[in-house]
Amino acid sequence: MSSMALIVLTVPIFFPVITALGFNPIWFGIIIVKVVEIGQLTPPVGINVFVIQGIAKEVPMYPYSGELCLSSLPIFLEVVLLCAFPAIATSCRI
Repeated sequence: MSSMALIVLTVPIFFPVITALGFNPIWFGIIIVKVVEIGQLTPPVGINVFVIQGIAKEVPMYPYSGELCLSSLPIFLEVVLLCAFPAIATSCRI
């Protein structure tokens, strides 16, 4: 399933709940994009793993190598930081 399809299917369900609980919609948008990115990188589906395998033939795909799974660790840490400190997502000035 593509990332756009995941966002289109999940946001209408969770957005009213998030806003009713008083969370910032911008924060929720950032979190949902990051979580979908993690879903695209990690098993069991990990569609981006197939793309990486097509580009870097020397990286083993089966079983899912630690190199490929560890690629989602920085994004996971970003999600943890955004959940712990939501002001990071909403207080940036451009």
